[in-house]
Amino acid sequence: MAIEGIGARALRKEDKRFITGKGQYTDDMVLPGMGHAAFVRSPHAHAKVLGIDASAALSMPGVDAVLTGDQLVGDGIGNLICGWMIHSKDGTPMKMGGWRALEPEVVRHVGQAIAVVVADTQAEARDAADAVVVDYEELPAVVDAVAALEPGAPQIHPEAEGNLIYDWEIGDEAAVNAAFASAAHVTKMEIRNNRLVPNPMEPRAALASYNDAEEHHTLYTTSQNPHVARLVLSAFYNVAPEHKLRVIAPDVGGGFGSKIYIYPEEMVCLWASKRVGRPVKWVSDRTEAFLTDAHGRDHVSEAELALDADNRITGLRVKTIANLGAYMSLFSSSVPTYLYATLLSGQYNIPAIHANVKTVYTNTTAVDAYRGAGRPEATYLVERMMETAAREVGLSPADFRRKNFVREFPHQTPVIMCYDAGDYDATLDAALQAADYAGFAARKAEAASRGKLRGIGLSCYIEACGIAPSAAVGSLGAGVGLWESAEVRVNPVGTVEVLTGSHSHGQGHETTFAQLISERFGLDSDAVSIVHGDTDKVQFGMGTYGSRSGAVGMSAIVKALDKVEAKAKKIAAHLMEAAEGDIQIEGGELKVAGTDKKLSFTEVALAAYTAHNLPEGMEPGLKEGAFYDPTNFTFPAGTYVCEVEIDPETGQTEIVSFVAADDFGKVINPMIVEGQVHGGLVQGIGQALLENAAYDENGQLLTASYMDYTMPRADDVPSFNLSTHETLCPGNPLGMKGCGEAGAIGSPPAVINAITDALGSNDLTMPATPEKVWQLCQGAVKQAAE
Repeated sequence: MAIEGIGARALRKEDKRFITGKGQYTDDMVLPGMGHAAFVRSPHAHAKVLGIDASAALSMPGVDAVLTGDQLVGDGIGNLICGWMIHSKDGTPMKMGGWRALEPEVVRHVGQAIAVVVADTQAEARDAADAVVVDYEELPAVVDAVAALEPGAPQIHPEAEGNLIYDWEIGDEAAVNAAFASAAHVTKMEIRNNRLVPNPMEPRAALASYNDAEEHHTLYTTSQNPHVARLVLSAFYNVAPEHKLRVIAPDVGGGFGSKIYIYPEEMVCLWASKRVGRPVKWVSDRTEAFLTDAHGRDHVSEAELALDADNRITGLRVKTIANLGAYMSLFSSSVPTYLYATLLSGQYNIPAIHANVKTVYTNTTAVDAYRGAGRPEATYLVERMMETAAREVGLSPADFRRKNFVREFPHQTPVIMCYDAGDYDATLDAALQAADYAGFAARKAEAASRGKLRGIGLSCYIEACGIAPSAAVGSLGAGVGLWESAEVRVNPVGTVEVLTGSHSHGQGHETTFAQLISERFGLDSDAVSIVHGDTDKVQFGMGTYGSRSGAVGMSAIVKALDKVEAKAKKIAAHLMEAAEGDIQIEGGELKVAGTDKKLSFTEVALAAYTAHNLPEGMEPGLKEGAFYDPTNFTFPAGTYVCEVEIDPETGQTEIVSFVAADDFGKVINPMIVEGQVHGGLVQGIGQALLENAAYDENGQLLTASYMDYTMPRADDVPSFNLSTHETLCPGNPLGMKGCGEAGAIGSPPAVINAITDALGSNDLTMPATPEKVWQLCQGAVKQAAE
């Protein structure tokens, strides 16, 4: 390739294998003697399991075994857990119901696994799974979180009376009450954040094998954090000792948070491979993915915003009910608490905030982090409130936001977060200019002349990324630290291997991480390889989620590079008989400043390994490791402006313009950042206009295929107008903030604010389908006629 350092629009190195069909995904792995697994899943949302008859299945061709929950429990396999402890406001711990990988007694959502068939082929396993007869006693179900809290609602877990998991609060309630008592204006809204299905391109998969001679397990899996998977599988689920378990996450086709967690299927494949004495592979089909992949969002909130006579915000009160589904997934408890309520200050100077969050069990698929994880829910609530309040008091939505911006940093919010740096006016100005906000009235009038409704909406988002530091999240209930690790190995010929605890599943790490080395040592990026995803190759690391790979993962690499550079300079100074402080690295060479003395990076690397002439007391080799634990979260922020045109005859909404002005701190590769923003924007627009996971009253998922769950397509979105403004993050050595989730966080409120502006009605919930919009249009016509 070339020497392409920080800021270069380097083409992605990994794309060569991906676009030529040479990627190696879990389903591409084939082991000798491999069998295939198919799960017997509940057709009921809530039922007792009275009996399982596997006799017909066991007599079918190719069938090796039919394994049940009783066998799994009998072998000592533990329950799935939630790894973040939350306490209710009365001090009691959250109520975690038991979740077995194969349920022997009571199923609690459609698609829950009851048994597994292992057979020679996938088709034989699936046919046999269909032949397993399960005797159920169906029980009443509840799918709506608000209804689940009502007296007399079906009880889902005996551990959680009334289906309440925890009743949590944050902020100063007395200060908020005082702010509302003296308010000149109060804006009130009920805000719903619709349930979503993640839908990564590659479905989940697992391939497990057991070496009886070494008593060693290997698991290939679609994981965003293989080391955490190994830890949880060994320490909590008792599947295998940690030192006897290798977890490999090869190429992974997207995750969006849904592949952070340990699911029943991985556990069962590992257990089954030992029990049946052969490798066992399972690959999800799309219906299984809809039914069992952790869903996202699903909040119902009541929000109130208090303003003084000068239209400055004095208080915010929020009451949220969050649906966590039938079970608590690995990080589910943290999403509606510390990843949501702590961001309710938005970009604004709000003196008093109080939030109460109740989480609830329902007979639906478990809900956990999905691209943005709590931050989209917070931003949607705050930005819908800001737009609505501006309209109510007669201010421009842009001016109202600007009046309330935080401008002095660091800024301590009333809900834990301390914003370290930002320039919210700059991104607002850039977005308004790019959107020609001042010229909107003329465009609205022109659209009206064609019988169309035109609207414009803003969203000023902020998010907390890196999900760190470890001591802070530990004090808030996290079960693990959230640092990251790296090891930089310089080989004798001067090539470099970077072993990172981060994991790439579409982010372009093989390119951006190599750009760091090119920048530091002046090496061609082809001389750099990035190694990740294998617990036998890479030191323990925390994986990728929360836009942390840059700010945390790359910071660990920088720390390791600092050590490598220091040692290389010592060697070069010794060899060239110069002062260490005079050594400079430039263009792949180590030079003595002010002279023509120089050594190539390869010569220094070789000298480190031949060890013929090293400084006294120095160990041979050129390899260094580092761990990086941030001192604070990072706070990407920005302004999005969406402009829509609506056909009142059909209710069809067209996004005619979308502007995104973001502050991600230091940008390593602008092209990759733009791709991340594009993807996030499409996902956010999908939530706003199209996507919704809907259940009927019996707990049947009505949107369990792409025939019913509407995904955004290319013709649903315009060409995006993107820009970045750089405010360096002071909390990490690169000044990075993170970019992977921003688009999905900031876009939904911008879209809905634009549509409600066009309609002149605020009574709209996501997704804003053509039917909903048409109904509002007809209501407006009827009202005008009256």
